[in-house]
Amino acid sequence: MSGAAGREVEIKLRLAGAADGRRLLQTTGLGILTPRVFETNVLFDTPEGRLREGRSLLRVRQAGGRAVLTFKGPAQYIRHKSREELEIELSDAQAAAQILERLGFRPVFRYEKYRTEYGEAGQPGVVSLDETPIGDFLELEGAPEWIDRTAARLGFREPDYLTASYATLYLEWCRERGLAPGDMVFTARP
Repeated sequence: MSGAAGREVEIKLRLAGAADGRRLLQTTGLGILTPRVFETNVLFDTPEGRLREGRSLLRVRQAGGRAVLTFKGPAQYIRHKSREELEIELSDAQAAAQILERLGFRPVFRYEKYRTEYGEAGQPGVVSLDETPIGDFLELEGAPEWIDRTAARLGFREPDYLTASYATLYLEWCRERGLAPGDMVFTARP
């Protein structure tokens, strides 16, 4: 969600690859709203994990020369993930991270991705093509009815919906491969 405050409603859809996702989006007529940009995201928590225990999130995101501080509240799950989301643009991501650390928060997880945003004029949602170190995904964010219509238009059904965060998907990916989790980062940028 963009803006200061509101509710985020979203799902993720797993792709075979980014090229497949781009072809699929082109065939459905969705146009690029924001060209491909590299993102780095750092999650913060207290040393005792108070935010994680409360199923909340505090993140500093840097993407394309822009930095944003985001708080997300506990998620509700029906078919989609829905949660409170508060965001504020930052003039200096490093200074914001230092302020959070002075307040007792610590960086606990870092993840990277390339994101391209797609959509249609007048439609209440955005489709993001996310290229991550653990695979490629479409993230549909908007009104629940728009999400369901758009997912069907892209050839997906409700059983394909993923509501897990990238941190959770990364932990599952590591567990499936017998790897010790760390940060979800590219070893070399694609």
